[in-house]
Amino acid sequence: MTDDLQVCSRCIYDSTIPNISFDEAGVCNYCHQIDDMEERYPNDERGQRHLDELVAQMKEDGKGRKYDAVIGVSGGCDSSYLMHLMSQHYGLRLLAVHFDNTWNTRTATENIHKVTTKLGIDLFTEVVNANEFDDLYLSFLKAGVRDIDCPTDIGLAATMGIAAAKFKVKYRIDGHSFRTEGSAPMGLVYMDARYIKSVHKKYGTRSAKSFPNLWLHRQLRWMLVNRVKSVRPLYHLEYDKEAAMKLLTEEYGWTWYGGHHLENRTAAFYHSYFAPRRWKSDFRIVGYSAHIRDGRMTREEGQRLMSEPPLLEEGLLDYFKKRLSLSDADFERLMTLPKAYYDDFPTYKKTFERMRPFFYLMAKADLVPWSFYMKYTVPHEVVRD
Repeated sequence: MTDDLQVCSRCIYDSTIPNISFDEAGVCNYCHQIDDMEERYPNDERGQRHLDELVAQMKEDGKGRKYDAVIGVSGGCDSSYLMHLMSQHYGLRLLAVHFDNTWNTRTATENIHKVTTKLGIDLFTEVVNANEFDDLYLSFLKAGVRDIDCPTDIGLAATMGIAAAKFKVKYRIDGHSFRTEGSAPMGLVYMDARYIKSVHKKYGTRSAKSFPNLWLHRQLRWMLVNRVKSVRPLYHLEYDKEAAMKLLTEEYGWTWYGGHHLENRTAAFYHSYFAPRRWKSDFRIVGYSAHIRDGRMTREEGQRLMSEPPLLEEGLLDYFKKRLSLSDADFERLMTLPKAYYDDFPTYKKTFERMRPFFYLMAKADLVPWSFYMKYTVPHEVVRD
C-alpha cells in the first residue's frame, strides 16, 4: 500500500475505487450512499410493517392470477432463502424465474430444483443457445472491456420481465441486500442492452437471437404498461446469511458453492480471476466493506482477507479455455489486450442521464430499483487505467 493511497476511515474502500471522494472525517461517499439507503429502507419494525403491508397488497393484486409474484433464482443463498421465506412464512404464490446462460455449476442447478420442488414452486427458465452465448461472451473478452459478465445479469433482468408479462404478474422479487452484499461502485461495472449489442456487433461472429436482451422499449413497457413493481424484501428485514444457509441445508439439502458469485462459472471466472488479474479489481472489497459498516467484521479483518488471493475453483481455467476453444496463447492474448471501456461503445448511458427525472419517479413508485436510479442516471467519470 503506497503512502498516498487514502483508505476510508469507516470501510476499506480506497482511492483506487472509481469516482470515490472523502469527507473531512475521511469517510467515503459510498458509505454515505449506503447511509442514505439505510434511511430509505429501514430494517427495524418500520421495515417489517412495510413488508407486511406490501405482501398483503401483492396477495390482493394477485387475485384471479396464478401467481402473486415472480422471483429471480440462481441457486445461491439469497434467492433460495427468499423462496423459502416468501412462500413458507408469507404465503405468496411464487413463480421462480431463472436465466440459464448454460454455464451453471451442477451445485447451483441442483439447489434450484431442490428448493422449488420441496416448496412446490413452478420454475420458468429461459435457456440461451450455448453457442450463441459463448460467442456473445467471447466478444466481450475480445473487446478488452471489464464488463464481460453483464450479458448474464441483463439476461436475468429481461427474463424476469418476460415471465411477469407472460403471466400478468405485478411484482418481481429479487434477493439483493445492500447491507450484506454492499453495492458495487459505479465505474467498476456497467451494463445495458445497447452496450451488449454494440460489443457483439463489432466482435461477435454469429447471431445472438436466443439471448433475451433488455431493450429500453421493453423496460419502459414493463414499467408503464404492465406496471411491474420491483421488490427487494431483504432491504426491509434483519438478515442473517449464516443462519439462512444453515436453514437451507437442513430443510432442503441445499449445498454451499464456495463463495459469493461462484454458483455460475462465468461469474466465478470474472470475480476469481479476470477482474483481479486484468483490472486489479477485487469485488470482495464490496462485500467486506458492507460487513464492516454493520459491525460483522473489523476493518483489520477485512484488510487481512483482502490480502489473500480470491478463491479460484480448481479446474475452472481449464474448463473455460476448453469450452471457448482457446489455446493457452489465445487466452493469454485476451488477458493482455489494450484496455477498453464501456463509453468506447454505443450505450444507453446518456439516454438514462437525460431521463433522470423520469427514472426518479419510477424509482419512487418501485417500478425500477432505487440502485438503478442512483448509479445509471448520474453522470460520472470513466476512470481509465
